[in-house]
Amino acid sequence: MTSVSTSPPPDRRRWIALAVVMTASFMDLVDVTIVNIAMPSIKRDIGASFSILQWITEGYALAFAAGLITGGRLGDIFGRRRMFLLGMSGFTLASMLCGVAADPHFLVAARVLQGGMAALMVPQVLAIVHSTFPAEERGKVFGLFGMVVGLGAVSGPILGALLTQWNLFGLEWRPIFLVNLPVGIAGLLLGRRYIAESKAPRALKLDLVGVALATSALLMLLYPLTQGRELGWPLWGYLCTAGSAVVFALFVAYERRKAARDGSPLVELSLFRVKSFAAGIALQTAFGIACGIFFLIWTLYMQIGLGWSALHAGLTGVPFSLAVSAAAGMSVQKLVPRFGRKVLQAGALTMMCGVLLYIWEAKHFGTGITSWEMALPLVVMGTGMGLIVAPLTDAVLSEVPREHSGSASGLINTTQQLGNAIGLGLVSVVFFDAVDQGAVAHGRIGQAFSDAYAHGMWWVTGVLCLVLALMFALPRKASARAAAEADTEPADELPLAA
Repeated sequence: MTSVSTSPPPDRRRWIALAVVMTASFMDLVDVTIVNIAMPSIKRDIGASFSILQWITEGYALAFAAGLITGGRLGDIFGRRRMFLLGMSGFTLASMLCGVAADPHFLVAARVLQGGMAALMVPQVLAIVHSTFPAEERGKVFGLFGMVVGLGAVSGPILGALLTQWNLFGLEWRPIFLVNLPVGIAGLLLGRRYIAESKAPRALKLDLVGVALATSALLMLLYPLTQGRELGWPLWGYLCTAGSAVVFALFVAYERRKAARDGSPLVELSLFRVKSFAAGIALQTAFGIACGIFFLIWTLYMQIGLGWSALHAGLTGVPFSLAVSAAAGMSVQKLVPRFGRKVLQAGALTMMCGVLLYIWEAKHFGTGITSWEMALPLVVMGTGMGLIVAPLTDAVLSEVPREHSGSASGLINTTQQLGNAIGLGLVSVVFFDAVDQGAVAHGRIGQAFSDAYAHGMWWVTGVLCLVLALMFALPRKASARAAAEADTEPADELPLAA
C-alpha cells in the first residue's frame, strides 16, 4: 500500500491577512493623492509658502523612493511581517504628527517620516501575499490588488475633498491625515494575529552607503530647484546642482565596487546593458516627472486660480480617475496582448492630445471655465494615462533576465517615485516662475494662475514627447516568458495611482 503525500491545506486566516495588507496599500495609495486637494487649505491655515507646499508632497515621494529597495531587503532579512508592522506603526504615528502640525516645517518633517515608513511597509505587501497564498490563488489575489489600485485612484481626491470641505470639529485639512489612525491601529492589531512571518532564503545585504549617496545627490538637485525661486536663484544653488552630478558619479562608482565585492548593490548596474530596460527606466522617470508637474499645478489652478472649493475641485477630477481605471483594465486584458507597445505609444499620443485640448480650453474660457468644459480633456488624458500605467512595468521587464527580475522591478518603482519628486521640484520653474506677479498685485490672480497653468502644461507636453520617443526602445511584443512570469511572480511594490 503506497502512501500519498499531500501538501498542508492553506491557512484559512490568509484572507484576513490579505485584507490587512490590502488596507495598508490602500492607505498609501490614498495618501499620495489625498494631500494635493488640501494644499490651498494647508497654505491658508498654517501660512505655508509655495515651496513648502512642494516639499509636503516632494518630501514624501523622495523618502519613499529612497527607502523602497532597502525596505524590501529589510523584510527579506528580518522578516516581512515584522517590517510590515514596524512600517505600519511608523506610518500611523507620522500621520498623527502630520495631523497635529502647527508649523509648516514640522509638517514637512512629518511627511518625510511618513514616506520613509511607507517605504518600509509597502514592499512587504506582495511578498507576504506570495508567501501566504498558493500559486493557484495568486491570480485572483493580484486581480483584487488591481481593484484596490483603481479604487485608490478614484477615492483619494474625493475623500480628501470631503474631509477638507466638511471641516470636521473645526480641524480644517487635518482629518486627511488623522483618518489613518483608527485604520492603522486596527491593521496593527489584526496583522499581529493573522499575518504569518516569512523571510527570503537568500536575502541580499543592505547597501546603506549607496542609499546615503543616492539620497544626497537627489537632495542636492531638488533643494535648490525647489527653494531657488524664493531665494532669488543664488549662486550656491547652481553649484549645488552641479555638485549633485559629482555625487551621483560617486554613487555609480561605489555601486560597481559593491557589486564586485559582495553581489548586493543597491542598484544592479548590469541591468542597464539591456537596452529596453535602460530606456524603460528613463521612460518611467520622465513619466513620473510629467505626473508630478501636472497634479500639483492642476490643484493650484483650480483652487487658487479659479477659486473653487476643495469639493468642487475633487469632483472635477472624477472623470479623469474613472478613465484611467477603465483604460488600464482594457489595455492589459485586451489591447497589449494583441498590439504590444503600440498601445503604450497610443496612450502617450492620447494623453498629449488631452493636455493640448486642456491648454486650449484654459486659454479660450479663461477664468470662466467650468467643470463640464474640463471633462473632455480630462477623459482624454485619463484614457491615455490608463493605456500606459498598467502595462508599462511588464514591457520594461520583458527582456530582463529572470534572476534579476526582482531587482529590476524594485528599481522601476523607485525611479517612478524619483521622477515624481523631480517633477514636484520643477513646479517652481514651470509654474511659479510663470505667475505674473504684477497681475497678482492688481487682483487678477485668476488670470495669472490660468496663464501659468497653460505654461506648465506645455512643459508636460514636452516631457510626454520624450516619453513617446523612449517607447520606441521597448520590445514590440512582451515575451512569452514575461507573460508567464506576470501570472506567478509579484512585483516588489504595487504601482502607485497617480
